[in-house]
Amino acid sequence: MAEASAANATDYKALVCIFLYGGNDYANTVVPYDSGNHALYANFRPAFAHSRDNLAATALLPSVTPLDAGGFAHQYALAPNLAPLLPLFNTGKLGVMLNVGTLVQPTTKLQYTNKSVKLPPKLFSHNDQQSVWQSSSPEGATSGWGGRMGDLFQAGNANATFSCVNVSGNAVFMSGRTAVQYQVSSSGSVPLAGLKSPLFGSAACTAVLRKLISEPRSHLFENEYNRVSKRSIDANEVLTSALAARPALATVFPAGNSLGDQLKMVARMISAGPALGLKRQVFFVSLGGFDNHDAMLTDHPVLMTRLGAAMSAFYAATVELGVSDAVTAFTASDFGRTLSGNANGSDHGWGSMHFVMGGAVNGGRFYGTAPIVANGGPDDVGQGRLLPSTSVDQFAATMGGWLGVSDTDLLALLPNLANYNASARKLGFV
Repeated sequence: MAEASAANATDYKALVCIFLYGGNDYANTVVPYDSGNHALYANFRPAFAHSRDNLAATALLPSVTPLDAGGFAHQYALAPNLAPLLPLFNTGKLGVMLNVGTLVQPTTKLQYTNKSVKLPPKLFSHNDQQSVWQSSSPEGATSGWGGRMGDLFQAGNANATFSCVNVSGNAVFMSGRTAVQYQVSSSGSVPLAGLKSPLFGSAACTAVLRKLISEPRSHLFENEYNRVSKRSIDANEVLTSALAARPALATVFPAGNSLGDQLKMVARMISAGPALGLKRQVFFVSLGGFDNHDAMLTDHPVLMTRLGAAMSAFYAATVELGVSDAVTAFTASDFGRTLSGNANGSDHGWGSMHFVMGGAVNGGRFYGTAPIVANGGPDDVGQGRLLPSTSVDQFAATMGGWLGVSDTDLLALLPNLANYNASARKLGFV
């Protein structure tokens, strides 16, 4: 039914995952700003806390004041280097997720301490928590929820190859049970070297090579190898032609910014979507360097500069293309980090703050429950490691529903979603 619905859709929508590899520090991204909580925050990390004066220009004024579990109001500011995102928040195109992370089911601190509920496997491990975020399973998972969404929409795309596109290399998030992640570079598809130009200066040699690596074979492994090679050759030709036919983007993306380069390619591919007969797409881009055990004061602001500039340019590009309401981008990361500093950095954590951006986003506000700023407080499991109050499954279900995934299919592709009451499965931010 989902496939039939996608096939009959007349609109276009795309979901873009921006993964921050290494575990982004939540407290220096969305910073406590009211005087009381800022003082607590600064006390826990004296070597690298943002001063309150430096946060005044990026203070967030939401339409609804975020409250903690006790009903007390909190104020926040964006990291100063995320200033390009402030206009998007103020105009309702950017929302902030509070304390979202990997969970199997709703979990209280007492349940965590008593080990009376099932917890995500291998907490605080980079590789495993990256995989749990992207697939709901630890390292070794073969499909992710982005790819599983792609499975449902392949039938509605004239060229199913471009249902799931990874501009960052390889990630389980983009692997479906049937959908295959199509990998491109920030410059476009990567052609086979032997076919890019006449092999040995001979068009005849090129033709022979193409036949050798793409014709059907009787041997099982040879045939599969050639089938994949042919798919790559054909996709390269189709995509290269479609991109060449599109006018250059007027939006200026930040120079020397790898994330910006990736998002620019996503925007270019979105612009070619109609020519490729696409109705639903899922994209993956990434930025690394967030394992900031040290040098937080110098390294993290650089990463925030790259993130803010790249996201702002990408939204501007979707406006230029007239598809801002049809494209939703969101951030994700291995985990958050500890509120308490360890010298000049922070350690592996759990829950974190994330952004969701797009014309369809009900922005200008916070979603979720504000965590109490404390070490060992009611919202953390020690050192300010946040116990998530919102699960990745709820976060994903909200975006999946917007993309067009039915409630029944959401339960199938997000295995932990059934552990939440039906009324709590979607968060209303889009």
